[in-house]
Amino acid sequence: MFEDKMIPLDAWVTGLVDWLVENHREFFQLLKWPVDKTLTGFDMGLNFLSPVVVILAVALLAWRFSGKGLAVFSIVAMVFIGLLGFWEDTMTTLAMVLSSVLFCTIVGIPLGIAAGRSDGFDKVLRPFLDAMQTTPSFVYLVPIVMLFSVGNVAGVLATIIFCMPPIIRLTSLGIRQVHPELVEAALAFGANQWQVLVKVQVPLAMPTILAGLNQTIMMALAMVVIAALIGAGGLGSPVVLGLNSLDIGLAVTAGLSIVLLAMVLDRITQSMAGKNTNR
Repeated sequence: MFEDKMIPLDAWVTGLVDWLVENHREFFQLLKWPVDKTLTGFDMGLNFLSPVVVILAVALLAWRFSGKGLAVFSIVAMVFIGLLGFWEDTMTTLAMVLSSVLFCTIVGIPLGIAAGRSDGFDKVLRPFLDAMQTTPSFVYLVPIVMLFSVGNVAGVLATIIFCMPPIIRLTSLGIRQVHPELVEAALAFGANQWQVLVKVQVPLAMPTILAGLNQTIMMALAMVVIAALIGAGGLGSPVVLGLNSLDIGLAVTAGLSIVLLAMVLDRITQSMAGKNTNR
């Protein structure tokens, strides 16, 4: 019944991407510019700083939001990563994660707020979020390479697309979970819609928004290895190199560094969400 392909969707997609590359390259280079500058700034800054300064800064954040236990674990984890010989790669990975999460936050939180306050906008946005979450991450790589070339910036752009849905969905969920009576009370006391959003809905939704931020960070770290396939640096590169050369030790130690970095970032952001919940 389906021996002959009736819908040449693959040819249509290829034609669309080719048309975009030929006619709108300047637009995509314009989109690439802020990501490039942000990533370069984070990467140069983190690699310029002494490892001691970075470790102490991470430990201070961990102590501030969680306590001594997480601070000690963060110090041990970061020192161990350095002793494995992956400090520069870890800083590049951290720069990529921070850049991706920054742009996901700038775009995702306003979209999530709009979706949380408007059923119509939520219905329009939902299919795009479903597609972004269910499309295999490898599928992003070919059009990203064609539109933005290869390298760290292309890896960050692919990561942004991959990591955007959680922060949008959880921001929307947090706004919708604010009890309607609280909103009505604020309006009754003379607050306008902007004041209701800033002083009532966003503060009460903050634990859920931070949970979305946590998920975005974890997904960004999961994308690190995949992004290395299109020339992105960081800890993904030794993992891919170890895979291609069957160097198990290299792949495992680089993978362990990703796990330790993920654990530190995960515990800190979870503690941030917990502190907002207890307020």
